[in-house]
Amino acid sequence: MEGDSVMARILVVEDNRLGEESLSHCLDRQTFTIKTVCDNRAALEALRRGGCDLMLLANHPPRIDAMALLEQLKNDASQRHLPVIVVSSRDDMEHAVRCIEMGADDYLLRPFDRLLLKARIKASLARKFYQDQENLRRELMERYNFQLKEQVREQLMEIISAHHASILAMSKLAESKDSETGAHLERMREYCRVISYKLMNVPRFRQRIDDNFIENIYAASPLHDIGKVGIPDSILLKPAKLDGQEWRIMCQHPVIGAETLRQVVKQHPGNAFLEMGIEIAEYHHEKWDGSGYPHGLSGERIPLAARILALGDVYDALTSRRCYKKAFSHEDSRRLIVEGAGSHFDPAIVAAFLESEDEFIRIRNEFHDEEDEQRLCMMQAG
Repeated sequence: MEGDSVMARILVVEDNRLGEESLSHCLDRQTFTIKTVCDNRAALEALRRGGCDLMLLANHPPRIDAMALLEQLKNDASQRHLPVIVVSSRDDMEHAVRCIEMGADDYLLRPFDRLLLKARIKASLARKFYQDQENLRRELMERYNFQLKEQVREQLMEIISAHHASILAMSKLAESKDSETGAHLERMREYCRVISYKLMNVPRFRQRIDDNFIENIYAASPLHDIGKVGIPDSILLKPAKLDGQEWRIMCQHPVIGAETLRQVVKQHPGNAFLEMGIEIAEYHHEKWDGSGYPHGLSGERIPLAARILALGDVYDALTSRRCYKKAFSHEDSRRLIVEGAGSHFDPAIVAAFLESEDEFIRIRNEFHDEEDEQRLCMMQAG
């Protein structure tokens, strides 16, 4: 019952038999469960073993030091809200104030009136009851909020997973027109993630690369060549070298891809990985020295995600077999990338690549695509 003290557990801390009897005499044993201890240590042990709803604390140093016990309770998170009524023969206002400041709910002088003691006990227990109810309500609310957040997070992850799967499928559709293989997209995601993790530890990039950046570049990297859907097959699949006009048309695929994604973003504004996808699609053929296309940007004017993907894209092209070339070894590909530091590539990204060589080799071997290469060669031969 709210505010009632039915069978409330009261711990009496009193080492004087007469004092104990006087306190017990005031307490109705049909209403309270009473336990008596005679010093601070026994009081703390009783709390650890069974707890209580209220403590009646006499002050008889050194065995019972009210101030010391109150301080210990205050420093114990499980006991700091325990109602404590200090009962003392010491008519000292300063001492009474210190007890209250240390956490005591009340301070009674001996001799005390039985009815007054019972009223003070009932008031303290009522406050404890409402405090316990508030703590329970808060705990249930926190638990409910946590469960709700988990449900939202799980649903969001399902949506993101489905979204990413759709993007990957759309990107593979674009890749199917080109001379690159299906596993290329999986490798690109992995290469970008590996380099990004390395760059997280570089002071220059620490404020720019976080877990969200890495998640977004992993999701957005398959979009880098989405603009090839707008390039004629006669150019994409031409086994010979492109002429000047054909090359100018091919150089438009970054712009086509970026504009296509911008139309999607208009329908879904605020989508971080699509925004990064635009940067990757439009700028991944730019070069650090400004000699790339389609805009001739240089240095840090090129978005970071595009600079990261550019290295992975070149490494994958070098190490992949095509109908018109053999696959380069990792060592030869590494040498060409190092030679391109400061011209084609951001030197810091090349350094991250060199620190990740074993991971690049593992990814290259894990996401193998021999069947796709054979299929594409047959398609071009036909």
